[in-house]
Amino acid sequence: MTRPLRLDPDRFFPADERVRGIARELFAAVENAPIISPHGHTDPAWFAYDEAFRDPVSLLLWPDHYLLRMLYSQGVRLESLGIKPLDTSVTETDRRLIWRRFAEHYRLFRGTPSRLWLDHVFAEVFGLDMRLSPVTADIYFDAISAALAKPEFRPRALFDRFNIEVLATTEPALDGLNHHRAIRSSGWMGRVITTFRPDDVTDPDRADFVVNLQRLGAMTNEDTSRWGGYIAALVQRRAAFRKLGATATDHGHPTARTADLSPEACQAMLDRILQGRMEPRDPELFRAQMLTEMAQMACEDGMVMQLHPGSWRNHNSWLLKRFGPDKGADIPMRTDYVQALKPLLDKCGRKPGFSLIVFTLDEAAYSRELAPMAGHYPCLKLGPPWWFHDSPEGMLRFRRATTETAGFYNTVGFNDDTRAFLSIPARHDLARRMDCGYLAELVATGRLEDDEAAELAMDLAYNFAKAAYHL
Repeated sequence: MTRPLRLDPDRFFPADERVRGIARELFAAVENAPIISPHGHTDPAWFAYDEAFRDPVSLLLWPDHYLLRMLYSQGVRLESLGIKPLDTSVTETDRRLIWRRFAEHYRLFRGTPSRLWLDHVFAEVFGLDMRLSPVTADIYFDAISAALAKPEFRPRALFDRFNIEVLATTEPALDGLNHHRAIRSSGWMGRVITTFRPDDVTDPDRADFVVNLQRLGAMTNEDTSRWGGYIAALVQRRAAFRKLGATATDHGHPTARTADLSPEACQAMLDRILQGRMEPRDPELFRAQMLTEMAQMACEDGMVMQLHPGSWRNHNSWLLKRFGPDKGADIPMRTDYVQALKPLLDKCGRKPGFSLIVFTLDEAAYSRELAPMAGHYPCLKLGPPWWFHDSPEGMLRFRRATTETAGFYNTVGFNDDTRAFLSIPARHDLARRMDCGYLAELVATGRLEDDEAAELAMDLAYNFAKAAYHL
């Protein structure tokens, strides 16, 4: 039996009819505003070469950690979904069969943001009007595959169709940025820029860290075994990224800890790491120092600094050993900001033009630490709900926890932070609806005037992100 797929035009708005009416009016004014996507992880090669996406599995299932982690949690073997182990184990290769298995388990996503985003993609991007189920799995596979073969479903055409004004990808420090150069030289007018993510050369816990520092030295003709040469090499790489449009850096550290060590202490620590004499405290202290170093570089070159701490990456050791990283086993951790950020803020917090956007997976930190800090330090802004919390309830909790202390103007609007290109309109649609619903509540309860809510709705949907990321 097939059931219809219908997107409620009032979805995510408050249930109270009066408040819903206000939200509906606010949303109507921002629904079609251009999308600013200032931070994410889409593949720049898609836009550089504009080749057709292959099939529903490789496009929608395999890159999506949200889907893999839920399926794994319910006992679905990743091999049965076509995810290849690092050994020679047998893996399913029939993509139609993989899609059928996904459809058989689609019920697992009821009530989750993954279901909301995917249904939006199915209905709005592909025009499907029946729900995904075991009965409709083949219909979906054939319809999506046929659509992807058409020119209007190529990456650049979808970029234009989605009304994306600017999209930022994220590349490591050692990336040659060839795809971004190809975009620049192609003559295509879509604005796709890069973001500098130096974790590959700032995290001594990485097995390839020493080799990466050698590669960094070779790329920049600097002696990265010396602290001064290492810093100079990073300054060079930041400049290379800026030439290809980058306005921001991004730092995915386990914690938000920062430090302010002397150059002599920094050199001694670097020596220990390079010589294989690393002490237990060195990796975290090195990362902490590098956040402060990056903040000082940002004061010089004007790049916006983003900090994404608080995830225990690849928590499932067995899964990491069998399949490698990024298979949905990342878990949020409690994160300190008040003490952790003080060395950086003491060093750079009052410098003109410095901007630090902080994210968290520890929601308790919003009201306890981050909103009060953002409500004081001019350089500090709150990033939107991230990863596990970019959901209807997560977005609402964010506004309730931060608005009374930090206000709206110490936040930066929305960014989708996704690898799933086709879900970008769905994610922005959700964020805009949730913000309009929250603003409508403030109007209905006499805490905000109508004209102020309308102005804020556009700020949250478009203006804040554009300004915060210097776009």
